[in-house]
Amino acid sequence: MEFSAAQIAQLIGGKVEGNPDALVRSFGKIEEAVNGELAFLANPKYEDFLYTTKASVIIVNDSQQLKQPVDATLIRAADAYSAFAILLEKYQQLQSLQLTGIQQPVYIHATAKTGDNVYIGAFAYLGENVVVGDGAKIYPGAYIGNNVVIGENSVIHPGVRIYHGCAVGKNVVIHAGTVIGADGFGFAPQKDGSLKKVPQIGNVIIEDNVEIGANSTIDRATIGSTIIKSGAKLDNLLQIAHNVEVGNNTVIAAQAGISGSTKIGNNVMIGGQAGIVGHIQIADGSKINAQSGVSKSIKVPNTAVTGSPANDYTASLRSQALTKNLPNLEKRIKELENIIKSLTASNDK
Repeated sequence: MEFSAAQIAQLIGGKVEGNPDALVRSFGKIEEAVNGELAFLANPKYEDFLYTTKASVIIVNDSQQLKQPVDATLIRAADAYSAFAILLEKYQQLQSLQLTGIQQPVYIHATAKTGDNVYIGAFAYLGENVVVGDGAKIYPGAYIGNNVVIGENSVIHPGVRIYHGCAVGKNVVIHAGTVIGADGFGFAPQKDGSLKKVPQIGNVIIEDNVEIGANSTIDRATIGSTIIKSGAKLDNLLQIAHNVEVGNNTVIAAQAGISGSTKIGNNVMIGGQAGIVGHIQIADGSKINAQSGVSKSIKVPNTAVTGSPANDYTASLRSQALTKNLPNLEKRIKELENIIKSLTASNDK
C-alpha cells in the first residue's frame, strides 16, 4: 500500500516541502530509514540524521530550521511526534480492519451477544450474557467471563482474562496476559491467628479510551467498583488493588503498585516501580518519580515528589546533594576540631 507525501500531509494537516508525489510504503527510524519509507524528526539530538537519511518523506516540526539541503521531501506539522502517532494509528486501523468474523473453535454461550464487524479469535471463551460491541476484537485464547460488557472498537489481546461482571468501555486496548477483575487482597485476621477471606463482590469498570499494558492486574472491588477512568494509560506489569480509582488521562509506568481504596486524580504521572499505600488521595496533576514510596496523601495539585518516603521533589534533590557532600563535611569538621584543640592547647599554656 503506497501513499504520497501530499496524501499524508492532508491526513495530518501538514504542509509539503519538496516533491508532493514522493511515495512511501512503510515506516522507518530516521537513522535507519531507506528509500520508500516515512520517518519523523521530533528530538533535536537526531537532527544530523535529517541530512543523511535515505527516507523518502520526513515529518518535521514547523519550527525546524535547515542547516543544509535535505534530499527527502519534508512535511511540516505543528507537532511532528503527534502527527507521526496519528499516521501509525491509521496504519494499524487499516491492518485490523481485515480481522472480522468468528474463528473456530471458540466457546460462545447462547446468551452472549456480539455486534457487527467483530473479530473473535480461536479458543476464546465468552460466558453467559456477555455483550461485545460493534467492531470489537477479541484475540485467540482470551477469557471473557459471565456478564462482561466490552464496548465498541475495543481490542482484547491474546490471553487476557476478564472476570465476571466487569465492564470495558469503547476504544479500550488491553494487552496480552492482563487480568481484569481477580479478587482483591482482602483477609480478616482471626483470634486463632488464621486469616479469613473477605468475599470480593464488586467489579472493575474501565472507561473509554483506556490502554492497559501486558501482564498487568486490576483487582475487583470488595464492594462497588475499581475504576480506571477515561483516557488513562497503564503500562505493563502493574498491580492496581481493589477499590482503587485512577483518574482521567493519568499515566502509570511499569511495575508500579497501588494499594486498595486509593484515589488517583486526573492527569497524574506515576513513574516505574513507584509504590502507593492504601486509603490515600493523590491530587490532580501530581508527578510521582520512579521508585518513590508514597505513604500519605498528596493534597496540593501539580505537586512533584520523589524518594521513599516520598517528599517534595526539589527538597529531596537538595537533600541528596547534601548527602553526597557528607564525607567532605566530615573532613572539614575534623579539621575544625583539630584547629580548636590547637587553639585551646595554646591558651592553656
